[in-house]
Amino acid sequence: MKEQLIIFDTTLRDGEQSPGASMTQEEKIRIAKILEKMQVNVIEAGFPAASQGDFEAVAAVAEQINDSTVCGLARAVEHDIDRAAAAVKPATSSRIHTFIATSPIHMREKLRMQPDEVLEQAVWAVKYARRFTDDVEFSPEDAGRSDLDFLCRVVEATIAAGAGTINIPDTVGYNVPSQFGHVIQQLIIRVPNSDQAIFSVHCHNDLGLAVANSLEAVMNGARQVECTVNGLGERAGNASLEEIVMAVRTRQDVFPCDTRLDTKHIVPASRLVSNITGFPVQPNKAVVGANAFAHESGIHQDGVIKKRETYEIMRAEDVGWVANRMVLGKHSGRNAFKTRLKELGVDFKTEEELNSAFSRFKSLADKKHEIFDEDLQALVTEEGLDQEAERFKLITLHVCSQTGETPKATVTLSVDGTESTSAADGSGPVDATFKAMENIVKSGGQLQLYSVSNITSGTDAQGEVTVRLEKGGRIVNGHGADTDIVIASAKSYIMALNKLMTQTVRQHPQHSQPI
Repeated sequence: MKEQLIIFDTTLRDGEQSPGASMTQEEKIRIAKILEKMQVNVIEAGFPAASQGDFEAVAAVAEQINDSTVCGLARAVEHDIDRAAAAVKPATSSRIHTFIATSPIHMREKLRMQPDEVLEQAVWAVKYARRFTDDVEFSPEDAGRSDLDFLCRVVEATIAAGAGTINIPDTVGYNVPSQFGHVIQQLIIRVPNSDQAIFSVHCHNDLGLAVANSLEAVMNGARQVECTVNGLGERAGNASLEEIVMAVRTRQDVFPCDTRLDTKHIVPASRLVSNITGFPVQPNKAVVGANAFAHESGIHQDGVIKKRETYEIMRAEDVGWVANRMVLGKHSGRNAFKTRLKELGVDFKTEEELNSAFSRFKSLADKKHEIFDEDLQALVTEEGLDQEAERFKLITLHVCSQTGETPKATVTLSVDGTESTSAADGSGPVDATFKAMENIVKSGGQLQLYSVSNITSGTDAQGEVTVRLEKGGRIVNGHGADTDIVIASAKSYIMALNKLMTQTVRQHPQHSQPI
């Protein structure tokens, strides 16, 4: 039998470090559940020491995930490790992932530490983490620019201290495949106790080589890959989960290992992450892009008609693309609605949540003849804000926009249960709507992103709007979907305001030290 390649998903941690991709606790749980359904081996749920909000989100994921290992990241310091241990304690299977930088530039400029001090701290951190769990992973941050001899010393010492997984990060995306593969090969050969740990890689995409570097590492002995859905991550992102998994699965003639993943959940997971973070998937993105299995050329079309394998190396169905349309309408029952959403990875915790979502579905069915899976996912994403935090609610919206006249909007909001109305002019109906809402809320938030995309095709398609607001270094996303794009815009702005104006202030993970 082939060896198993462990898939370590860090969408909820490193993926969230992408500016603007901050997720609520409920959103993290939804993503974690679909990753579990996909049979991802390890889910890195966050950086518990970064903030109380991060701690609570990791703990919530740990409580609800049973079939995947839940991991918390920690710097090689006592406070971080204590917080990580407490956060992942509820998990059926838990891991602590601790790290310290080992490259000359990081040790000198960032840590202000000598190599021997770094080595001592790394060993101490692994031993301390082992007090809480037998599953400890260690990462020498910026390993891709570290001295190989020193790297060997650190790896040998941390394995001896109890690290069962050694992760080699290309933190700044500096390596090229042949170089990175050589590093993995040499570590396995030169470290005397290398057989006592699983070697892992964590590659960034600054030069567009994250997937290539990861796969080259696998060919040289790495048996865990850290990656994210859609390649989400800070700067240019991380190695893309879907590309890693399908490259290994498709080229079993080349790779000496395979993953256990149920790949049919790849596309639903991609859509969910895209909806929640507001980061659209480019049409030509491998595996999950809208054009990934589309054929425009007549020659290609002719070949695929005659024999699919002439131009398709994967089956679209194997990664979750489906030809069947989900057709629901006003006469569809709650059971059919609930069953289909469960198939899409959405479970309702209470009957009240189901009733609320079903009511929204019925309202949509009155406007739109056919309801597709994408509509359902957008509907539930919009529903994702915790009701207790919903200080602001849209009651009515009236917009006037005509040729030669200044657009005007009149908005009525419920603010903590009290209705307020305001009107404003704007350069367009959406601008006027946002200004009218700000007249009421006075949030002081700065609009960083306004993005519109169609969820499905057709003139009755829902438009999905993503709004990103920033205030005092805090970044939040709002999402809204409707067949009326102005109403969708208002919904997205309201969701962002509710997040921005809640009392819980959660530091963005990018303020901490990433690997």
